[in-house]
Amino acid sequence: MGCTGRSFRNIKWQIAMESLIIIKIGGNIIDDEKSLLSFLQNFSAITGKKILVHGGGKLATQLAGKLGVEQTMIDGRRITDAETLKIVTMVYAGYINKNIVAQLQTNGINAIGLTGADGNSILAHKRNHPTIDYGFAGDVDAINSDLLSALLEKDITIVFAPITHDKKGQLLNTNADTIAQELAKGLSKKYKVTLIYSFEKAGVLLDVNDENSVIRKLDWKYYQQLKPSSPDDGGKIFAGMIPKLDNAFAALNSGVDKVIIGKAENLKELINGSSGTTIING
Repeated sequence: MGCTGRSFRNIKWQIAMESLIIIKIGGNIIDDEKSLLSFLQNFSAITGKKILVHGGGKLATQLAGKLGVEQTMIDGRRITDAETLKIVTMVYAGYINKNIVAQLQTNGINAIGLTGADGNSILAHKRNHPTIDYGFAGDVDAINSDLLSALLEKDITIVFAPITHDKKGQLLNTNADTIAQELAKGLSKKYKVTLIYSFEKAGVLLDVNDENSVIRKLDWKYYQQLKPSSPDDGGKIFAGMIPKLDNAFAALNSGVDKVIIGKAENLKELINGSSGTTIING
């Protein structure tokens, strides 16, 4: 039986959907030169299109201390005053980003380092919170998927530093997890996207003190059972994981194909599904 015009178009669209892996690495990798070099070798071995999003690690805090710029953190988020913004821009978009790009080049990967201001790739606005002034912290409004896909189609690997802009001349310090999520959501219209959040734990744990208690697959219903049901209920999932998991389900609901959480050191195993936690809809 022949295909109808509509089903034929759907088949062509499915064939056209190439895979894209977006990986976010945190400070535990950034802060350890040996771990970073090992990770970048494994990252370079991934075939196909890929994007790396990195955080800042401890270097910005250390530099701020040397310069006498006091740092304030609230719920793990840096309060970004004007002087701190200068420091994180120098460290994140400068040294860390370009060091990663240079190392990827040595591994045969043609990479380009970007911030949100480059090519207007990530547009954001200054965070507006009812009780906390986060300073020049940014929340993402849009990504330039046309520019990013054009780079990817030229087999250029993109390395994002967690700095965005508001298109009015203001740079903004933006959470790297959020950047990874927004990139995955925006590019899911053109690619079959796998989003990997890598951090220091082996995955989402039932017991934060037991690395062997990894939940291999986590769907929304099970997640709701494990979350705290009240302020007095500690729940079974470590509180620091809640924002990451909320972001993961938001990404799935916006077209991302798969979200995986686990150790960067186990990158190959994360990709093939033998390590970490895979977040699924259902």
